[in-house]
Amino acid sequence: MEKTVKANGWGARDTSGLLSPLEFTRRATSDRDVQFKVLYCGVCHSDLHMIKDHWGFAHYPMIPGHEIVGVVTEVGSKVQKVKVGDNVGVGVIVDACRKCDQCVNDLENYCPERIDTYNGVLPDGSLTYGGYSDIMVADEGFVIRWPDNFPMDKGAPLVCAGITTYSPLRYYGLDKPGLHVGVAGLGGLGHVAVKFLKAFGTKVTVLDISPDKKSYAIETLGADDFILSNKPAEMEAAAGTLDGILDCVSVFHSLQGLLDLLKPHGKLVVVGLPEKPLELPIFSLTMGRKMMGGSMIGGLKETQEMIDFAAKHNILPEVEIISVDYVNTAMERLARGDVKFRFVIDIGKTLKAG
Repeated sequence: MEKTVKANGWGARDTSGLLSPLEFTRRATSDRDVQFKVLYCGVCHSDLHMIKDHWGFAHYPMIPGHEIVGVVTEVGSKVQKVKVGDNVGVGVIVDACRKCDQCVNDLENYCPERIDTYNGVLPDGSLTYGGYSDIMVADEGFVIRWPDNFPMDKGAPLVCAGITTYSPLRYYGLDKPGLHVGVAGLGGLGHVAVKFLKAFGTKVTVLDISPDKKSYAIETLGADDFILSNKPAEMEAAAGTLDGILDCVSVFHSLQGLLDLLKPHGKLVVVGLPEKPLELPIFSLTMGRKMMGGSMIGGLKETQEMIDFAAKHNILPEVEIISVDYVNTAMERLARGDVKFRFVIDIGKTLKAG
């Protein structure tokens, strides 16, 4: 029987999504595994959807969290990537088949056999558990080296929110200086996207329904313009001006207005994950030879590239540090959009064993 190690976390037991202390086990450190003490874990909007089974594929008990950073406490005998005492991170996935075309091309995130960091099902039928816990064990191939002197508390969400925005901006060519790119939804994903786009040298317009976010978008983030997307006059005035839009909105919304903002041949890239399917206005798409696409996080090589880029350009999310026993309140606030812009749980100081 494979050896295991005891772990403590906060998890959900059913679709109520109520989180409470849970004791569980992780696998012991094998030859290529890295075990680390979790210091911080970000709270992703998808955590809220998952614990309440909004998408219909939840397994319980569930320990969420895929924005995990900490310090290495043990490494397997064949591990070469990191050593004890190093700072590391783990994002959305912890394994893949490693032999399909996607894996061979460093796109493990699109592997049909990928295993998610939590709510994943391992070959033996057991579940994976996330970072709302005191320790993590992961294969070194799915561990991110954390840059020296780069804050771990503020930086934790980058292993999800960072790569979720960085990867599509790179892949769809919206990272070229001089392009005019829109960011729809100034929340956990959107504000990080603005920071990357400004580092790339693009002109950025933020689209949001909240007028209160305008000064922050322009004065703090450095956005070039701000449009209230629920004001038809403002949307019409900007029609046909954008080369691309990164849609970070995670609730149901209309795509018509966003497509109208694009120039001919413009690209609308969706990374937000609403509970209900969005309607696609085909006429608007075809008339301007516009493109609509999606993106889901990134491979491990690109995630490492993103973290290194963020450290070089001092790109950090805006976060609110919370204790683990505040997490249910945080989920309630997240559901109503009451966070600027990402919660991060101080696991190291507030999660108590037993």
